[in-house]
Amino acid sequence: LTPHHREALCHVEYGLSAAKPITVLIGEAGTGKSTLLRAAIASEMCRNVTCVFLNNPTLTRAEFFQVLAARMGLPSDPGRSKASLLAELEKIVRERQARDEITALVVDEAHALPDELLEEIRLLANLETPTRKLLPVVLAGQPELAQRLNEPRLRQLKQRIALRCELRRLDLAETAAYIASRIRTAGGDPARLFTREAVTLIYEH
Repeated sequence: LTPHHREALCHVEYGLSAAKPITVLIGEAGTGKSTLLRAAIASEMCRNVTCVFLNNPTLTRAEFFQVLAARMGLPSDPGRSKASLLAELEKIVRERQARDEITALVVDEAHALPDELLEEIRLLANLETPTRKLLPVVLAGQPELAQRLNEPRLRQLKQRIALRCELRRLDLAETAAYIASRIRTAGGDPARLFTREAVTLIYEH
């Protein structure tokens, strides 16, 4: 892990395990957001967290709630109203919270979420007891997500953000260390495979 990745991982783990309202993870495509999310979910710190993972956010409002219901283990009922579904969902997360379990919503590629779903997620993040949030949310997306969160129409969502972190592209030294680590993991000798010039070219590209 680079220092930026380690810091981001700590933020996501804390956001989930401490049930913070919304944690935002920003990074360009290919910087490791999805890998980091999965590492956080699988970490010891998040052992009491059950995550609903959504990685296809280009859904309608109805499809979003259908997917949410299915991944929460609610019975399939296409005719169920949104109010009924939310009541059942809240009942489940309250029951889990009473057992010291946390239920979280993790959305990858969140920059592609339509505004109407960002608003629904804001409302879900408002579910709470007098002492803690019931459904912490993690939004991971490309820099466009950060730009959208600065727009006036999403100011209420932005106000719910408790933690924010950013993954940066690897610098030259980090690129070299990453290549070497992957080669060693595969049983190879990094010094015998790539010259310094080759690593520099990989970094530049």
